[in-house]
Amino acid sequence: MAGVTLNAVTSEMILAKVLEILDDNKAEDVVQVDLRGKSSVCDHMVICSGRSSRQVAAISEKLSEQLKADLGVMSKMEGKETGDWVLIDTGDVVVHVFRPEVREFYQLEKMWLPAAPGAQA
Repeated sequence: MAGVTLNAVTSEMILAKVLEILDDNKAEDVVQVDLRGKSSVCDHMVICSGRSSRQVAAISEKLSEQLKADLGVMSKMEGKETGDWVLIDTGDVVVHVFRPEVREFYQLEKMWLPAAPGAQA
C-alpha cells in the first residue's frame, strides 16, 4: 500500500491489514467485533490467541511493525513483557492477543458479541 497518506487510512483498511498480518503469523481463533456505534473507544476489536507466551509476543511485535511499515499506523502496546495478554491499540482498531488459558479466563468476546439464541447468561 505504498503511497497511502496517513489521512487516507480508514479503520476498515487497518482492520483488513490486521487480519492479514494475524493470518500470516499463525494467530489462532481470530474473532473480530464491530464496535461502531457501540463504543467511542474504537471502531473494531480483534481478539486472537497464540499457542505460547513467546508466540503471543512475536505476533504482537510483527503486527505493530507491519502496521507502521505498510500503513504508517503507529500503535501502542501493553503487556508484551509477560506474553500472557498483549493489547495493541492503533486508535481505530484494538487488538488483543492472548495465551489460550488467559483468553478463556477473561472471555472478552462474551462482553461484546451478541448472545447466541437460547444461550444462558
